[in-house]
Amino acid sequence: MKKLINSPESVVADALRGMAAAHPGLRVEAEKGIVTRAAGAAGEPAGKVALLSGGGSGHEPLHAGFVGRGMLAAAVAGPVFTSPVPDNIAAATCAVDAGAGVLHIVKNYTGDILNFTMAAEDCEDEGVKVERVVVDDDVAVARTEHGPGRRGTGATLFVEKIAGALAEEGAPLAEVATVARKVNANARSYGVALTSCTTPSKGSPNFTLGEDEIELGIGIHGEPGRERRKIMTAAETAEAMLDAILDDLPEAAGAPVILLVNGLGGTPPVELYIMRAEVERVLGERGITVARSLVGNYVTSLDMAGCTLTLCRADDELLRLWDAPVDTPSLRWGC
Repeated sequence: MKKLINSPESVVADALRGMAAAHPGLRVEAEKGIVTRAAGAAGEPAGKVALLSGGGSGHEPLHAGFVGRGMLAAAVAGPVFTSPVPDNIAAATCAVDAGAGVLHIVKNYTGDILNFTMAAEDCEDEGVKVERVVVDDDVAVARTEHGPGRRGTGATLFVEKIAGALAEEGAPLAEVATVARKVNANARSYGVALTSCTTPSKGSPNFTLGEDEIELGIGIHGEPGRERRKIMTAAETAEAMLDAILDDLPEAAGAPVILLVNGLGGTPPVELYIMRAEVERVLGERGITVARSLVGNYVTSLDMAGCTLTLCRADDELLRLWDAPVDTPSLRWGC
């Protein structure tokens, strides 16, 4: 394993100290994994809803990179691929409450669900109102009444951006939660890997792929996919990924979509832009218009080579909120 780290145990705290040095608009408690806007709740208008998200580290810039105006009030980072503890989530939640409550945006993983639930209960005991929205957009995992169900992946960024814009306008907590759930209901994602990732603590790949193999349906924690094939062209890969997404996204044809072509940490921009071109071709052939898009590393899996695609059906309300100003370390426009 070759990584620019001091030790596997200090990776998250060291990275957060670097984030604090690079972005003075953030307040960082590195040992607790808590990142908030520097002004905190005191710098927000009374009665403004705060958004908080978090989860295991290794997906940067998700979530701390999206703390700022128009998105999150706080993010809480756990160890690599491991949920933050309830005490830290609760401390961050109480710190950013400006009197109107806090929306927890939680990716659908068992540890995150349990720990955010416990944190919310503790905060409500202290008089802080908390709503929760669970993101479960990954179509590689079937929805089921039993078990954890679908994983939360790229749609998390869409939820944070769109719900964050509505909160910035002063909407009440219930309304912000409703639009967040609307985004999640209209979003689907699918990922492919050319290589596995290597966690600092393990020091070896989570799974092994042959030189001529690609893994379809992978998870962002290095989980193996649901199918392994021989390496395909970008065109063939885009078609396979969009087949999986569109099979599960009814009435997509004719509706505009917001698109995320997301790198997993080890894929150069040139390849992501090739994928973007192929996605445009496939969607065009199916009568789907891309109204807005992002291309880059937004929800990563350490050093994994590959990408995820996320589509979100968007009406005028969602597009307006997507276009609203945002000013964070990793997403910025209109400011």
